[in-house]
Amino acid sequence: MASATEDPVLERYFKGHKAALTSLDFSSNGKQLATASWDTFLMLWNFKPHARAYRYVGHKDVVTSVQFSPHGNLLASASRDRTVRLWIPDKRGKFSEFKAHTAPVRSVDFSADGQFLATASEDKSIKVWNMYRQRFLYSLYRHTHWVRCAKFSPDGRLIVSCSEDKTIKIWDTTNKQCVNNFSDFTGFANFVDFNPSGTCIASAGSDQTVKVWDIRVNKLLQHYQVHSGGVNCISFHPSGNYLITASSDGTLKILDLLEGRLIYTLQGHTGPVFTVSFSKGGELFASGGADTQVLLWRTNFDELHCKGLNKRNLKRLHFDSPPHLLDIYPRTPHPHEEKVETVEINPKLEVIDLQISTPPVVDILSFDSTTTTETSGRTLPDKGEEVCGYFLNPSLLSLECSPTTTKKKTEDMSDLPSESQRSIPLAVTDALEHIMEQLNVLTQTVSILEQRLTLTEDKLKDCLENQQKLFSAVQQKS
Repeated sequence: MASATEDPVLERYFKGHKAALTSLDFSSNGKQLATASWDTFLMLWNFKPHARAYRYVGHKDVVTSVQFSPHGNLLASASRDRTVRLWIPDKRGKFSEFKAHTAPVRSVDFSADGQFLATASEDKSIKVWNMYRQRFLYSLYRHTHWVRCAKFSPDGRLIVSCSEDKTIKIWDTTNKQCVNNFSDFTGFANFVDFNPSGTCIASAGSDQTVKVWDIRVNKLLQHYQVHSGGVNCISFHPSGNYLITASSDGTLKILDLLEGRLIYTLQGHTGPVFTVSFSKGGELFASGGADTQVLLWRTNFDELHCKGLNKRNLKRLHFDSPPHLLDIYPRTPHPHEEKVETVEINPKLEVIDLQISTPPVVDILSFDSTTTTETSGRTLPDKGEEVCGYFLNPSLLSLECSPTTTKKKTEDMSDLPSESQRSIPLAVTDALEHIMEQLNVLTQTVSILEQRLTLTEDKLKDCLENQQKLFSAVQQKS
């Protein structure tokens, strides 16, 4: 059955990553999409027909998070190599590197005005950076396990974070204190974010749940149990009326928050879906996961040009501001059960003609970098501006394109260096790519072993605590 015109539609998909996607974000103008992957690369996709995609090379381990700055002039990335990078999203790809975390960094997030960057890490800390001076400002410590995500509120006064210690914490950026704490006893949140008005937070749970909390009254408003696998990511529609979720069960779900119900289930990915995001205007959303593909969807059900709305939300700086329409969610905890009227969309059955999915990829190899550390905050000088180069990787070009398409691509790539001018021979490039694939397998294996070790440590801790309780009880009886 074909989708109705108001239903979401898969418009396009992109191929270029060699391993699972971990994060993605739209540019502020909605014309570009940045993606991060286990393959250690960032990619920048342009929506114009036959436009080149840029692949940024530099991180030495899995890239866990990516985000555009509000003005679109910077791209921040976090990695398991313990660094944060700020890239200029163009064909030169200059970057600054921040080194302060002592363990893998899990997320990056710009404040709405672009002045600050929050980073969350497995070293159990959140760090905040000044973007104008590109220097470290302060750390937030209260979590007792890995911090998976940290996000600024729309007005920049608060930060919400979630951790594998099964808590969600709200921090005041003025006094650097934890001002609120939400605990969960069944699982931890993989991802957390504020709604556009800043009055609520939503969490994506490893226990397959999605929860919406009102932070003004510290109340659980909604509790959805619509997935059959852990929920990895969520994204609010700019209107605040809808929430999209990505899960390890291989589906995306769209929730109507005003009515408190599931309205769409989207198939399309093969395997777990790790990331999803609405565009800044809400007319598009994109998703990525273990199948290495980026799916670009048109929203259709509630397009909204929300610049005026976002400005109004940013003016709401106080908890006691009078509520407006976007705050009127159901006021009681809402354990949702799937209803018959939800719509399931499987684009594999319904979409026949998609746009070209494998654009030519340009590798950006930049040697212009500055490094900022937590302790000194000093900046190293550039290592020479003229060294920066980029080259085309022909192995990622689609071999099934029509002659017309191939011709257009050739014209589009006319400004690239020829094979004889490449700084790295093609044979070496292929060998390096093969090595990278093998390293990715090893990295994933080590990550699984780390998770198992953590679980074993937790069980051992529980056993020791139980043993101590039994010992105390025996002593009291004797």
